[in-house]
Amino acid sequence: MPKKESKAHPHEDLIRGVYEQLKEIFEESKQAIYVYLDDTHKIYNQKFASLLGYKSVEELSAVSEPFIEAFVMEKSQEILISAYRNAMEDKIGSDIEVSWKKKTGESVKTKVIIVPISYMGELLALHFISKI
Repeated sequence: MPKKESKAHPHEDLIRGVYEQLKEIFEESKQAIYVYLDDTHKIYNQKFASLLGYKSVEELSAVSEPFIEAFVMEKSQEILISAYRNAMEDKIGSDIEVSWKKKTGESVKTKVIIVPISYMGELLALHFISKI
């Protein structure tokens, strides 16, 4: 679900700003976390990278496939997409179960809390993930 880029707030600046705003949470949370704006503009913490079997955030960020195809097991794709739409369209938070695709192709089952956040007038989705 690509978003139209605002001239006032280019997506690269937005995602960098969100990271700076939430830096303490990204670095110190005991949960895996990511913020999603679109397939090109997203940020992860190290715990999310490790959960999926990647050595670093940089290695995870280098994956060029669309996010949902690269990291979400097929059986969980629709529920995650639906929760994302609810967050973006209706400003609704969700608590869902998602099976992620690890780098090895194996599955890891998690609980995901997804909430809408606003930064500089743009809506993004903040995800907190716990292994179950």
